[in-house]
Amino acid sequence: MPQQRRIHAPLLALALLAGATSRAAPVEVLALGSDGKPLPETVVFLESGEAKAAAKPGGMAEMQQIERRFVPRVLVVVPGTEVRFPNRDKVRHHVYSLSPAKTFELKLYTGTPANPVLFDKPGVAVLGCNIHDNMVGWVVVVETPHHAVAPATGLARLPDVPPGRYRLRVWHAGLPPGTPATESPLEVPAVGVRTQVKLPLTASAL
Repeated sequence: MPQQRRIHAPLLALALLAGATSRAAPVEVLALGSDGKPLPETVVFLESGEAKAAAKPGGMAEMQQIERRFVPRVLVVVPGTEVRFPNRDKVRHHVYSLSPAKTFELKLYTGTPANPVLFDKPGVAVLGCNIHDNMVGWVVVVETPHHAVAPATGLARLPDVPPGRYRLRVWHAGLPPGTPATESPLEVPAVGVRTQVKLPLTASAL
């Protein structure tokens, strides 16, 4: 009689976890304007109960100031993320936000402030500089690890998304202030999915 092999519970759990991870697939979202052309800097994210549970707090992100601009202009993080605002310019900056999602002020400084800013609740924080009125940036806080900002091609890629049902949310800084992210259902199969969305904006008008 052949000898049966025993699989210990910890090894079985690891095998199941590896199998679940291997089933995750990419989701690609093409963001277009009303003219059908790519819409860079569109924020794309997937929401669900499982995604919210997977959005672990913590970590560090960075939004630099280079040539009197925020780089990147649009930064997406999960709640509990600390963001540094290093000044790479030779002039001083005074970064602030008056948004309900996050109110803070980094008074006139060069280099990197000692204390990063903690973004602890979802929403959109609009950033400015008290010295340079043309400087504007956005920190978008979302309760999901599945998020991306579309590059110049307009194609946002969210890697390793587990199969399931999600709410596809899309937002752009060019929308009227206070406009919430659009929402539509999205079923993600085990092989991944590619879809497209249109916003009432054109890149030329931004």
